[in-house]
Amino acid sequence: MEPIRLKEKMKFNKEHFIPNILYASPKVKMPLICMEPGQEIPPHGGQSIGIFYVKEGKGIFTLDNQEVEMEKDTIIVAPEGSSRGMRCVERMVVLAISVG
Repeated sequence: MEPIRLKEKMKFNKEHFIPNILYASPKVKMPLICMEPGQEIPPHGGQSIGIFYVKEGKGIFTLDNQEVEMEKDTIIVAPEGSSRGMRCVERMVVLAISVG
């Protein structure tokens, strides 16, 4: 498998965000999330463990009704079965890894 170069994979859409799936297998999914200010992913249930690495920007992560600040070089872990969502405050790039 070739290395994944994140800079080449970053794509923004002013209308709504579109996740770029970098890798998928039966147990692992790895979307790259590129969001503009005001865009959001509403809180939703997660059947797997979610790991979210903020590469650039700022936002608010909702984890089981608790808001957590997202900023560059922050990692947030959402346990299996937890509710999770995010809202972009400053143009943001997040690498998400779903395991389970």
